[in-house]
Parts: sequence; structure tokens; C-alpha cells
Amino acid sequence: MPREYNFVAIGDTVTDAFIRLKNPAAHVDIDRGSREICMRFADKIPYEDVIIVPAVGNPANAAASAARLGLKSALVTNLGEDYFGEECFQALKRENIATEFIQINHNKKTNYHYVLWYEDDRTILIKHEKYDYKLPDINDPGWIYFSSLAEHSLPFHEVIEKYLAVRPKIKLAFQPNTFQIKFGAKNLAGIYKRTDLFISNKEEAERILEIGENKRDIKELLDGIALLGPKIVVITDGPKGAYALGEGEYWFMPPYPDPKPPYERTGAGDAFSSTFTAALALGKTIPEALSWAPINSMSVVQYVGAREGLLSREKLEKYLEEAPADYKPKKI
Repeated sequence: MPREYNFVAIGDTVTDAFIRLKNPAAHVDIDRGSREICMRFADKIPYEDVIIVPAVGNPANAAASAARLGLKSALVTNLGEDYFGEECFQALKRENIATEFIQINHNKKTNYHYVLWYEDDRTILIKHEKYDYKLPDINDPGWIYFSSLAEHSLPFHEVIEKYLAVRPKIKLAFQPNTFQIKFGAKNLAGIYKRTDLFISNKEEAERILEIGENKRDIKELLDGIALLGPKIVVITDGPKGAYALGEGEYWFMPPYPDPKPPYERTGAGDAFSSTFTAALALGKTIPEALSWAPINSMSVVQYVGAREGLLSREKLEKYLEEAPADYKPKKI
């Protein structure tokens, strides 16, 4: 019989290679109506540094965040039978994430992404290997955190849906990734209806609802996602803050003030989403979870990669004690 876990994350794991680009070899072009990272084609482009961070991706980041906050955390994921897979496996073990549900795929590669890091932001070149997705018997964890699968994974969502249909006590947090958004809300209707907590950024919510950017105000976006089925909806809007709808109430949460300018922004959204979920798993209310989540985001962007800056519960609560007076959720 599998052990009981408070928090089980499901989805793909990757190794991120951060390639820090130099100025003026690279620059951001904002004259074409959108920000574009630009480099000379067919040239040799110098870079400053490369930093390899194994065992990341939305679900692995979430599992690490939950473990550091004191939850019994496990991960359902696929790794290749290669050097990077073993490196990821050991990194997950060091984070006190249970590894019994990890599938090692013979003759397959581990997902490997290239992060083009310029100033404090990044563009990620992604590729998800074609794994045969299977759901092991994870028993009845308190929460499932579901995110980040490959473009061939649509049938696996039905497997998740059926597993949850006969286990109504399990809470589902859904943070859809690029491909899950591309599947469309109709194809994932069962997942959305079963979701207890939905989290995305504003642009992702607009794509899910198939509306243009900045065409709806935040309450309309919250309502639109809620109509798909989620009981609690959280939408982040970068440095502007985050919004939530739950139990008939709308909330706004400002960001936690940065102690110094952000160093690298990868994983800020994952830190927010996983911390919010972990707070609910620990019995916190929606306003309390909103107060926790931005603190981990603030910490993560002070480091390279999505995991190094994740906080323990003790450190997170210390930041909360030292927060400025206006750092609190507000009804809107």
C-alpha cells in the first residue's frame, strides 16, 4: 500500500540550462509591438555563463516547495535512463520528495530545456519527450497538483479525471502549461469541473477563455474561469499583484516588496502557485494563502532557477511577520 501524502505533484520534470546572454550581442527589440529578444543570425554569439539546474518544471518545483513548507510531498513524473535523469532523481531525493512514483524510461532522454537569460528575464526553448504516461496508485493524497505535460498527453488527462471521479476527498490544484492550454477548455472540461483550485497568470487566463489580451477586466477573467468549474480561481499579474475568487468573494494581493532588484525570474509563478496550494493543504484560508504565496515568489527571483530560493515555513512566516503594514489581501 502506497504511503499517504499531503501533496502529490503530477507532470513533467526537466533540466534547465541557463545561458546568460551578453549585451550588446543580444538585445530586446520593442519596436515591433511586442518585446522580442534579438541576435544576429548566422553569427557567433558570446554569452556570459551557463548554469545547469536539474529537476525543475512546474510539478517538480511545486513538490519541492511543498516539502520545504512541511508537507509530505511526492512526485509522479517521467525521467530518461540517462545522466540527466539520474541527476534529477538525486536532486529530488535531496529535497525530501518521495520518488516511489517516478518512472525511469529505458532508451529515452530526460527533458532538457534551454533558458536564454537576458537581464532579469528569460525566454525558454522547450521540448517534452514522448513518454508513455501512466498513473500509479497514489492512494488518496490530500492534494494533487497537476501541471506541465507534453503535447501528446491529452489521453492521460482522462486517466486523471477517472481516478479523481471515484476519490471525491482528493483536492485538485490545476496550473495548466502551454500544451494544456492549447488543448482547449472543451477538451479538458472534466478536469476544469473537478478542479478545486485553478491558478494561472493573466495572459494564460485570456488564452484559455479565447479572448484578446487586456480585453476583459480581472473580475470578468475570474468569473470566466470559475464558470468552467474551479471552486477557487487565482490569477496573477506579475509585479501588479494577484487576484482570487473563492467562496463568493474577490480578493487582491499586492506583491511582497523585493529586498533588491530581481536577479532571474524563472519559477516565480510556480513558487506562487505551489505556495498557495500548500497553504490551503495546511489549513490556511484564501486570504492567508494569498499572503504566503508572493513571499516565495519574491525569494525565488533573487536566485538562478526555480528551486534555490524556495523557503522553509519558518523563514516564510518570518518574512510575513516583517511585512509592511499595507501587505495584506484586500476585498475588491
